[in-house]
Amino acid sequence: MDIEVATRAGALRRVGGSRGREMLNKVPEITAFFWVIKVLCTTVGETASDYLNTNLNLGLTNTTLITASLLAVVLFAQFRSRRYIPGIYWLSVVLISVVGTQITDNLTDNFGVSLVTTTTVFSIALAVVFAAWFAAERTLSIHTIYTSRREGFYWLAILFTFALGTAAGDLAAERLNLGYWISALMFAGVIAAVAVAHFRFRLNAVAAFWIAYILTRPLGASLGDFLSQARAIGGLGIGTTATSAIFLVAILLVVSYLSVTRKDVSKLAAATASIPDRILVVAHKTAATPALLDAIRARAAAGPAHFHLLVPNPADHPEVTDADRQKALIDGEHVLALALPLIEDAAGTAAEGTVSIRHDPMDAIEETLARGTYDGIILSTLPHSVSRWLHTDLPHRVAHLGLPLTTVSARGRHPADSLAIRTYLPRPQPARP
Repeated sequence: MDIEVATRAGALRRVGGSRGREMLNKVPEITAFFWVIKVLCTTVGETASDYLNTNLNLGLTNTTLITASLLAVVLFAQFRSRRYIPGIYWLSVVLISVVGTQITDNLTDNFGVSLVTTTTVFSIALAVVFAAWFAAERTLSIHTIYTSRREGFYWLAILFTFALGTAAGDLAAERLNLGYWISALMFAGVIAAVAVAHFRFRLNAVAAFWIAYILTRPLGASLGDFLSQARAIGGLGIGTTATSAIFLVAILLVVSYLSVTRKDVSKLAAATASIPDRILVVAHKTAATPALLDAIRARAAAGPAHFHLLVPNPADHPEVTDADRQKALIDGEHVLALALPLIEDAAGTAAEGTVSIRHDPMDAIEETLARGTYDGIILSTLPHSVSRWLHTDLPHRVAHLGLPLTTVSARGRHPADSLAIRTYLPRPQPARP
């Protein structure tokens, strides 16, 4: 079996108001758990970077390359998921905190760039990301991260907040020379002031969030240095190894708790996740073939789904008598009677079906979509050598309707008729503000 995944280029027309073209929000709810794990991740970013760079003697450059590669792998998994998964999300935050720290450290230690310059540059870079994000999406809210483009802006902003927080925190520590513990109290006090400004004086929620997010970086770094550095320079002397291990275990415990309780999943996402997707299955002579039933089993295994079998009018051509059309409808009903029990068995749930009066399958599909909301389409055809639907390029025409489309071509005797399943994933459309 060959599986090919492709993304349709260009704008895709929205049909039926389906939610299947968008993901669930990919970011957790902003609760006390969020800020606790964020500070823990930030502390790990500081101590783990020092551990890899100094204790393991990897050097700053090698450490940066290793952690950046790990971050790329984890972010790939994060972007591939269609909902918030605590383990993947927070592992991404841990790694991006390390990489953000190392970007600043490379500039200052390896290239001699001053902290004033890096603080200024990263402030401008973050402002540019926010400006581009707002220009494209008309919002900076993290409660609406349900398209890939918004998620891209989100993680780019997160990277620069860690780099900026590192530069600004080191600059403050260098200029003020307050020591680790006092620096931590100072940054905690500023974050508390931002919270008061938001809850008491109605500071914009989005602005308050991002200011606090930036400030948690130097807060976590100060805590990490206080715990790990030697007593002679104001720390507790626990060491980077023990400090990193303690905080990683703490992160693991909290994330495991959230994975089980789902306390940080938005109520809307939790409610939406329990609603089965409605999948339109379009088939005629292949409605009961093993290839189609395998595709239905695969879709049912991917998440809750309800299947509707659409059989376009089986007439050989549109110019037929009423009697011939009625006979074709009866033939279509026979297809339904044969296929629906098999589809229900493959899906593990009830299914329904209709026979369209439309001879052209594209007309039948568009008419069905206009009458109801669907989240995806499975199109089953005869082998390529004999399929009229494939010869008229039906799969690509259906793909332009804007719904995720899986095409299943049955195996035939011709060498070109090997079984193939192709999935077309439409590019998510930006949500309106």
